[in-house]
Amino acid sequence: MKLSRAAAVLAATACSFAIAPGAMALDSKPSWHDGHEQALPLVIAHRGASGYLPEHTLEAYALAIEQGADYIEPDLVATKDGRLIARHEPNIGATTDVETKFPGRKRIREVDGAPIDDFFAADFTLKEIRRLRAKQTMPERPQQYNGRFSIPTFDEILALAKKAGRKRGRPVGVYPETKHPTFHAQLGLPLERRVVRALRRAGLNRRRAPVYIQSFEQSNLRFLDRITPVKLVQLVDAAGVSPDGSLVFEKASLRPYDWTVSGDPALMSRTYGFFATNAGLREVATYADGIGPWKPYIVPTTGTDANGDGAADDVTGDGSVDDRDRELAPPTSLVRRAHRRGLEVHVYTFRDEPKRLASDYLGDPAAEYALFFALGVDGVFSDFPDTALAARDAFFAG
Repeated sequence: MKLSRAAAVLAATACSFAIAPGAMALDSKPSWHDGHEQALPLVIAHRGASGYLPEHTLEAYALAIEQGADYIEPDLVATKDGRLIARHEPNIGATTDVETKFPGRKRIREVDGAPIDDFFAADFTLKEIRRLRAKQTMPERPQQYNGRFSIPTFDEILALAKKAGRKRGRPVGVYPETKHPTFHAQLGLPLERRVVRALRRAGLNRRRAPVYIQSFEQSNLRFLDRITPVKLVQLVDAAGVSPDGSLVFEKASLRPYDWTVSGDPALMSRTYGFFATNAGLREVATYADGIGPWKPYIVPTTGTDANGDGAADDVTGDGSVDDRDRELAPPTSLVRRAHRRGLEVHVYTFRDEPKRLASDYLGDPAAEYALFFALGVDGVFSDFPDTALAARDAFFAG
């Protein structure tokens, strides 16, 4: 893509970015997968069409497929009897009606070093999980579907994708995440072989299958690299962004938890930020096919800190501090550097709500997509696949 095109698209989306146009075009390139150029970056339905329906339900995945998503993303946790189900976390109190159905089953478990008082999938059999229904976790999103949809297994999600792919005449990709693999291994419920067996049953345990497996931990991706040929993605986290635009690393978002428990001083000295360095990218390229960074790794934002307390101020004066109180900073070189090392870049998470958009985007989610597409990302995780697809179509039209 030429600079003039990137500039024209960004102008058309009514953005007044305080960024040098050359920086926006720096990483511009077509997406590529399996060594072949592909005209368009992937749209990955984050937990399904989770902006509209309760996340990680067959209904949310089906809606995402209907909207045209290239991939659907199930987060995988294990039940007491070792079955893989789709939930964002191993603790399921916030995403299901488990407290109503099993009020006496709450307990404290340590997840990645932090005690959590909740209900855990690992304490329920699949038969018990079948009694639960999903609910929307974000109050600003539709609540009328709470209690209507069941909790799917990974096998059911794979079957849905296969059937839907046949119907629409092109594959529906599946992009599972192994959630808290060290936690599951400590319970005697390791995830890796279970994921691979499910892919094998579905005929998807092959290199060119429309599958990516992602994880925030590293050692389980290294193990998966030995037992499956499917594509792997190293997720790259952070806890927040300081007013000056630098990333904050702390608590669960300090470093991969397998590094924390390893006892290896070299790993303990690192944060997630290591993966964004040239040395980190070279390391990732030895076992994975791509990185999945949080958006600020590619486009940082800055905030105003007039009182010097280290926290961004409420610039809009609406009584809360969110992304609308922040401004875009110049993009980093991460996409370009990852591509030079043969890695794809799939970025998370894109959402429509104005409070999740930096002020420069003027409340228009298409403007955010346009900037990241101009920077050459290979895929975007979105809660609103229809918005992502419309923005992609508009950006690459003509």
